[in-house]
Parts: sequence; C-alpha cells; structure tokens
Amino acid sequence: MTQLSENWATLWEALADAQPDHVAVVVGDRQMRWRDLDERAAKLAGALTAEGVGAGSKVAQLLFNCPEYLETVYALFKVRATPVNVNYRYLTDEIVYILDNADAEVLVFHGSLGDRLTGVTERLPNLKVLLQVDDGAPLLPGARWYHEFLEAADPAPRIERSGEDHLFLYTGGTTGMPKGVMWRHVDLFGALAFTGYVSMGLELPTTPGEVGRVAAELNAAGRSPVNLCAPPLMHGTALFLAISAFVMGGTVVMLGERRFDADELWRLVEEHHVTQLSIVGDAFARPMVAALEAAEAAGRSYDLSSVQRIVSTGATLSAGHKKAFQQRCGSAVIMDMIGASEGGPFAISMTMPGAEPTATAVFTAPPNAVVIDDATGRPAERGSGVVGMLAVSGSMPQGYYKDPVKSDATFRLIDGVRYTVPGDYATIDADGTVHLLGRGSVCINTGGEKVYPEEVEVAARSHPGVLDCNAVGVPDERFGQAVTLVASRAPGTAATEDEVIEHIRTQVAAYKAPKRVVWVDAVYRSPSGKADYRWAVTAATS
Repeated sequence: MTQLSENWATLWEALADAQPDHVAVVVGDRQMRWRDLDERAAKLAGALTAEGVGAGSKVAQLLFNCPEYLETVYALFKVRATPVNVNYRYLTDEIVYILDNADAEVLVFHGSLGDRLTGVTERLPNLKVLLQVDDGAPLLPGARWYHEFLEAADPAPRIERSGEDHLFLYTGGTTGMPKGVMWRHVDLFGALAFTGYVSMGLELPTTPGEVGRVAAELNAAGRSPVNLCAPPLMHGTALFLAISAFVMGGTVVMLGERRFDADELWRLVEEHHVTQLSIVGDAFARPMVAALEAAEAAGRSYDLSSVQRIVSTGATLSAGHKKAFQQRCGSAVIMDMIGASEGGPFAISMTMPGAEPTATAVFTAPPNAVVIDDATGRPAERGSGVVGMLAVSGSMPQGYYKDPVKSDATFRLIDGVRYTVPGDYATIDADGTVHLLGRGSVCINTGGEKVYPEEVEVAARSHPGVLDCNAVGVPDERFGQAVTLVASRAPGTAATEDEVIEHIRTQVAAYKAPKRVVWVDAVYRSPSGKADYRWAVTAATS
C-alpha cells in the first residue's frame, strides 16, 4: 500500500471539509468546532505569512492548555512552518536557551508568563514577533495581542505542502540540555498509525480525501474517539495523541485548569462521554483514584461508563492503580506503554477487561523492538539474557536539531536498519517479555518530567554554603522519582536544606528543584574528578 506522505494541515483541512460542525477541541469550558478551528487557523496563517513566516520558519509556543495552542500548530502547518514547544515551567534563561537553539522567529505566549520574557528580545536578535494570548495580564512591552493579530488578517489560501515539513519536540533525552527532536510530518503519521488506524483494525488511508472520509464514517458510526489528554499540550504525549485522535474523526478534550485537578478531569469525562484517557503513570493515576474515592465516600460516583481505553506512557503505572481503574471502568482496556519523544512504542502492557492487572513495569515487546548489545553493537537474540539498550525500527524522527553527534548516538543504522535508541536498558525474553532496567544515564524522571543533574548541581553550587553536590533521583510513590541533592557544606557555613532548595528554585523550574537535601561530610568523586552517582544514590537513600 502507498505510504501517505502529506503535511498534517492538508489532512486536517480534509477533516474540516468532511465534518465542519463536529467538535474538534474542548479545553475546560471552551469548545471549538472544525469549521471555526480551520477558519481561525487560516486567518492566523495569513497574519504570519505577512510577517515573513513560511516554509522552515520556527515558531515557539509558551502556552498553557488553550484552543489557541492547537490553532497555532494548525496555522504553522498550513504555512509549512515548524512549531517549537516550550515548557511553561521554564524560567528566563531556560526559555532563552530553547528559543536560541531552535532559531525561533516568533513566540506565542500567555500573558501571565510574560515576567519571564523581560529582556528576551535583546538577547535573541532572531526573535522578531511576540504574540500575547490574553489571560488577564497587561500587554508586555514590544508584544502584540494574539487575537488582534489574527482577527485583522485575511485567511491564507490553501497551498501545496510537503510531508517533509517538520514539527520540533524539545526534550532533554537522557543527558545534557534539551534537544529538538525533528519529526517530519510523514514519519509522524507512520508512528501514530498504531494508536489510530491499526488499533481499530482499519486500513491506512492513502489520500487526504480518504482521511476525511474515514473520519466522517467513524464519526457517523459512533466509533470516533473522544480523547482526554491529562498532561498539558506542551508535552509530546498530549500533542501526539491529540493529532492521532483528530484523524480518527475524534474530539480532543483538555483540562482547563493550570494545575492538575483530578475532579475536573472526571467531570469532563462524564460531561463529554470520554472514550479514551491518556495519562502519564502514577503521577496522574494516584490523584485520579483519590478523587474517585473521595467522591464515592461523599455519596457521589462519577459516570465512567463511556471509558473504553486508558493509555499511560512516560512513567510507571502501578498494578494497584490499574486495578483501581478496572473496578470503576470495567469495560476499559488499560494500555501501559514505554515511549519517548524519539519514537516508540518500545514495549506495551495490555490489561484486558476482567483480567488480572499485569504486574508493575512488566511489558511485551512489539515485533520491531530489540535490545542493542553494547559488546557487539547489534541486536541481541530474544531469550539470550543479554542486557542492552531498548530500540525500535520503523517510523522515527530525523534526529536532533543542530546536534549530529547525539543524533548519531540515538538514531543508529545497524546492518541497513535504522533504530531509535533513547537509552533505556532492558532484556527481552524469548516470549517477548521485556524487563526494563532503567536509563543508562543519570537522567531523573519525576512525574514524567526529565531532570538533568548538572542543571540542578550548577544552581546548587552557586549557593555560598554549598561546597559540592550530586543530584539524583530516589524512589517516590507518586512521582516515580524525587529529585534529591547530596551535598557537602562550604567550610565555616551552616546552610540549611530550605535555604538551598529556595535558592535553586530561583534559577531553574520548580519541578527541577530537589525535594530534599542530604548533607554529607564530603561528596565522593573518582580520582579523575568524575561524580559517582551510584554512591550518591546510596547516600541519598541510606
């Protein structure tokens, strides 16, 4: 069958033509139909074109969940520009790093985040336009109102586009500063086919017209998904699942609150008859189950009968929470996946209705998954017991933007087959059972967010009371890992845990700051001066 190779805007235009009055997006109490989404995106595309934004231009989004997020992505796809996600928890220096690394020409941001943008344009001569989404904050000097910018423009005409166009997804990977994962539209379509067409037993469409027809047919038959993405759109998990739901004729439901509110989530499930829930492991599951229990104790149970599938990726979903979901969503399939911004899924755990939940962190490898033996640099035979880095072939990004060295390390060509190898170590049994051993690097995964020790350590060492330190992740019931600083005090000082944590929080995003500081007489290092993170973990957990 011919591979569909189109820009996503061309596919979404087919959806808008096929089902103009279908609700595309729900964010809290706001809704947008395909007709309106397409019209607004076309006007924004026209306004951006007038500013010189076109094929290959990079446009960054520093936004909370909002319909403007998806309409901006759609507009950028229309003009063949490249969306760039920016974590709304980042502080000024972190934001500047992303915008500079991505060569961003335009930044779309929520006004309440404007205090982090002071002096940014002076540091980034390539950044030409600031578009402020109105959330009650005053207009930032030098910025323009997003809604006025859009409404004053003529809609951009539909144009010929290419599946070679890009979307950037910034992630830290496993080491170092965040890197821009370069997804071509054609590759992203192939990667999302599993969670969309293949999972429903459908043939892949080969033309945009077929995409629209299949979506309308699924919608008319009541088979289109209503997908609630619990994580924010600035994470790849939510954006990719939203894209996947769209082409199935579905509706994407997002939380409107800026802090995760499990009661809002269950209210939206009930109100919009959500069929699929997309979460990130126990960091989301724990408060979700607690909210259900509290509602039940108060004599009010949410109606969850519409839920057909619960999908978790990015962090561990424990067996206990799977069972709690089963008890309340009895007909739902629970799918726990190992995925990454660089591709996947690398492994899948399926819990079918009525079945005993699969054990925590036990997965099955898809046919295209292997482990790469460090000794040979080649895939190991399943059942050999060889510990290697988990890898998959198939649709994947082109690499990291402006980083060929790390691209070659992660996206490897072996015996004529290209694999994506983000760095998780595992073994695969003869029956396909995956035993995940963890990242080969020292990356900390806390609630689905990646934290890199060097950033935390540099911030900590700038405190006059800290002589030396290591940042490590220690097991945490809710977040999977909690950032912990193992530190020694500078001579003659008496720095406290609270002082150091507050100091770090002024320099990096709050989720990167340690939950605890463990004081030691001296931080152990090897004779060459390298940190020994195994020692640091032992010190942190002793």
